[in-house]
Amino acid sequence: MPDRLQQVLQAIDRLNAEDPNTETVGGTARPKELLYAERLTDWVLRLDPAAPEPLRIAARGQHVRRWTIPRSRYEMTRRGYLRWRETLKAFHADMVAQVMREAGYAESEIERVRRLMSKRELPHDAETQVLEDALCLVFLETQFADLRRKEPEAKMVEILQKTWKKMSEQGRAEALKLPLGLEERTLLGKALRG
Repeated sequence: MPDRLQQVLQAIDRLNAEDPNTETVGGTARPKELLYAERLTDWVLRLDPAAPEPLRIAARGQHVRRWTIPRSRYEMTRRGYLRWRETLKAFHADMVAQVMREAGYAESEIERVRRLMSKRELPHDAETQVLEDALCLVFLETQFADLRRKEPEAKMVEILQKTWKKMSEQGRAEALKLPLGLEERTLLGKALRG
């Protein structure tokens, strides 16, 4: 791994290690966004073992310091949710850009990472699609079961259909291999038939 890439990934990890929210894995409480960044990076590398630096950086920085802009600051409406998401996208991209500049990346490389993180080039850009697939796979693998317990079935079917629509054939094939619980697998089946 080139030195500047290592420098950027470590800097993002240090920022995410400050997350006061934790998730317990294997009996150990870990900073939630640090864990998320690791999971997302792992999926990107599983989908594309030769993932270029911008894609690796975009994955690692996708939720950098996300906890500092809580959803509760915005209206609890669809419009409020979308405003929150747009604010987060810009915030994450700006944080990653700053870290990349400090490591000596060119503005063109920083702009590439911004485009990947914005996901505006979906589905036409292969690297953006890998990132989106990884995001969807992390959701299905680590967040789906908890969300299923909180949301009505009809809402979950809609969420799963939207998730599936965003994924490539490769991402979908990986999703079907996930060790989902019986209820999650049944719900996914309903979503795919619907």
